[in-house]
Amino acid sequence: MRYDMAIEALLIVPFIASALLTLWVTPLTIRFARHYGLMDDPKIRHVKKIHTKPTPRAGGLATFIGIFATAFFLLPLDRHLAGIAIGALILLAMGLLDDKYDLSPHKRLFVQFLAAAVPIAFGVGVAFVSNPTGQGVIDLSHPQVTFKLLGNTKSVWVLSDLFALFWIVTIMNFLNWGAKGVDGQMSGVVGIAALTIAFLSLTFSADITEWPVVILAAAVAGSHFGFLPYHKYPQKIMPGFSGSSVAGYLLAILSILTTTKVGTLAVVLGVPLIDSGYTVVRRLASGRSPFWGDAGHLHHRLLRRGFSKAQVAYFYWGITAVLGLLALTMSATPKLYTLFGVAIFVLGLILWLTHKQKT
Repeated sequence: MRYDMAIEALLIVPFIASALLTLWVTPLTIRFARHYGLMDDPKIRHVKKIHTKPTPRAGGLATFIGIFATAFFLLPLDRHLAGIAIGALILLAMGLLDDKYDLSPHKRLFVQFLAAAVPIAFGVGVAFVSNPTGQGVIDLSHPQVTFKLLGNTKSVWVLSDLFALFWIVTIMNFLNWGAKGVDGQMSGVVGIAALTIAFLSLTFSADITEWPVVILAAAVAGSHFGFLPYHKYPQKIMPGFSGSSVAGYLLAILSILTTTKVGTLAVVLGVPLIDSGYTVVRRLASGRSPFWGDAGHLHHRLLRRGFSKAQVAYFYWGITAVLGLLALTMSATPKLYTLFGVAIFVLGLILWLTHKQKT
């Protein structure tokens, strides 16, 4: 099957295929994780852990299989898909090693930059972004550095590639910090965000170059909804660092490929992004590395306030869905205002919860 599908099938077929495949492969992944010791044991305490019994990690393996088995069946293997798959495979391998050996955050960050550079080297980049003021676009295609490699002329778009590199790595880490705290939280958030990108790309379906983006985004969404029955409370498996890294990586790349709608993804993931941004500032202000975890995220504060794990997940799903619907109808300037509004809401909620905890 390639591009001879009906337009609606561009979304429906990969969504269902990826969901069913992930639903089938997740129990096998649980057995794999238990057999090879890819477990998260709360007896080896970390301040941010909130589960009470050993739980398999490695959920990223299940979602990876669901996404890329579907993508390789429905899409031609061009250089973009090859680059995206290689980068994701690097992240999966690093994540599984982290699930087993708990790698240092600095080693993980290095591998994330390496993985993010792969699709950029294969041609994925940001030539321009919409001007938040609504006045045209910001051109990132210059300066360019041209050189010879193996007899071929190569060109590096410096600003474009740097923007894409840091955008991908930022989304990976901020999603990991701000949307992976409780059972089911990340799966639902990623599924909704990917569906938003799929629907957005579907509105440009008259342009055939958008069809692969719809298919890949639908596969990402389907895979995470297929994973959700095993990840929701009480979770039977965790996404692990592989799950959050591959998910953030793919969402960031999809936001670049879908006519460069990075602002749309920023709005949809507004709550975890703002929470993670505040966390970075808070840790730096206290003289700590931003990459070492703590129990100061919004989801931790909600739990301490009396929310159940399921309620925290529903809270994140609900807000992400509302922001996704809003983002589909917005131009650049309203998206910027919406992000400001989300920032005020999240920071205000954090301050209120902090005050209530003290009193």
